[in-house]
Amino acid sequence: MPTAREHFKREHELRGWSQNELAVQLEVPDPQENKERCMKRKRYLLPFLLLAVIALLIPVALGAGILLVQNRSTKGTVVGALGALGLNQAGQHHLDKQEQRTKQPPAVNMDCTLIVPANPLSAQGLATPYQLTATNPANGPCNESNKAQAAFVQGAIIDPASGAISIYNPLVVDQGTQPAVEPQPPFGGQIPPGDSVALWFGSNGNTLTLQESNGSLGQGQCVNGSNGSIFGQVAYCNAPAFFQATDQAIQEGKLVPPPLGTALDGQPCPTTRDFSIVDQDPSDNVTTTYLVTASGQTAQDTQINLAALGSQVQKNGSDERLLTLVDAALGCTPWMAPDLANPGHMVPALPLNELQAATSQGMPVALVPNADPMVLVNNQPDLAKLNAYRAGVDQPFSPGAQASRTRTFCQHLLHIAPGRLLLDEPLTRQAPPADPAVANSLFTFLAQRFVTTYEANGLNCMKRLNQPDPVTVTTDANGVTIDATISVPGIPSPTGMSFDCVVNGIPLAGCMGTAMINGQACSFALDGNTRKITITCPVGV
Repeated sequence: MPTAREHFKREHELRGWSQNELAVQLEVPDPQENKERCMKRKRYLLPFLLLAVIALLIPVALGAGILLVQNRSTKGTVVGALGALGLNQAGQHHLDKQEQRTKQPPAVNMDCTLIVPANPLSAQGLATPYQLTATNPANGPCNESNKAQAAFVQGAIIDPASGAISIYNPLVVDQGTQPAVEPQPPFGGQIPPGDSVALWFGSNGNTLTLQESNGSLGQGQCVNGSNGSIFGQVAYCNAPAFFQATDQAIQEGKLVPPPLGTALDGQPCPTTRDFSIVDQDPSDNVTTTYLVTASGQTAQDTQINLAALGSQVQKNGSDERLLTLVDAALGCTPWMAPDLANPGHMVPALPLNELQAATSQGMPVALVPNADPMVLVNNQPDLAKLNAYRAGVDQPFSPGAQASRTRTFCQHLLHIAPGRLLLDEPLTRQAPPADPAVANSLFTFLAQRFVTTYEANGLNCMKRLNQPDPVTVTTDANGVTIDATISVPGIPSPTGMSFDCVVNGIPLAGCMGTAMINGQACSFALDGNTRKITITCPVGV
């Protein structure tokens, strides 16, 4: 059992007493003191010992209590006496698990840069993969395999002598990586003399900045914006010269864009400049698609590569690609040209869409308005940037703000889009959406697109026109648009319309009941909610 002296020495160590103070506390006797004093000390030693132990434990207990309180208030980050280290370790382990449960995944970097290879308009430059990287690495990486960040390049080549246009879509890879399959240069590695080559760029992120390598931006006559302000998702190289060559070929009759044709709704097939499908930033992005492997590598979307890789397809959220989806739903066919990377196959492309729109779109024409977010500088309209954008998609220059008024754009949008959305609802409601994460059908996708453009988060047409939004959308818990109602004076909604069917020339009221097909009775049932007609016939009919 420890003696009182040992206890007081421990107290000395804890309190930092000097030797004199320790001697006073211990009442060290002088060697000359008599035996009687020693005996007296022994009689009082036991109670004094108990008091000393109590005196020793009180501050320790108080300290431990303080540490425990601190431990609770800081979730186990304080290290102290009485096993506080062990408590802290257990508490910290709990904290780590708690942080793992509550920690949110880092935000995706939506601002990426595309490194343009040298001589981008040459055959070898077209076949050299572009490299995607973060504009600001501190905001996280950019990966081509990430749908939200992916960038796309589209190339077109025209032979002015014949007017023939071909398409070649260069590949994009992550910076410092290799493609899953090496692209092969078009025309055997040599662009025919006199041909004109142009490039267009699109992105699923917020901004895409072009970065040169060995003077590539100057060599390609690349335009990323104006007045030090980039467009955002899009850019182009040598597009004005390409369109000058195509326009000349059209005037000479060497290049003849195909007619639009008539849609299943009885209206002309739409173009990228039709107010029935445009949004706040018309004629943007490209139709290019890539293949992405499980390891994150990319390859050109060709039949051979698809058979070899079995990869998923990466698509650009594009006005140009949306046109092809609307065409399919309305029974229309987009203009296509040979794909030089995929011999024997035809593909749509931005320059083809814009050339067809320039020659065939009836009035009014949806040209890029001056409040398009991609043509603003410091959130204000900028005529130079507007015209720089228009030059890249073969649209006429605007002489001034009045000619490109957003209010006029809004008026045409309101007078045209809702009516055709209603007219086409039976066709587009059955068609797949451009993006399943946004809407559950092409109809609801187009409806939410109109709402976004018309209201405050878009061109704010409601305020410019002082007219309410005629389109109302319904979304689910994940924000996916699952339904829409459209109110247009004088045009009933298909939801409240009755449908009649004609079977082999015989009317069937309400598409309900039985009709004869090939001598057999077939039953017809109309689901008014899904606008689907179910026809059930005997086996063999």
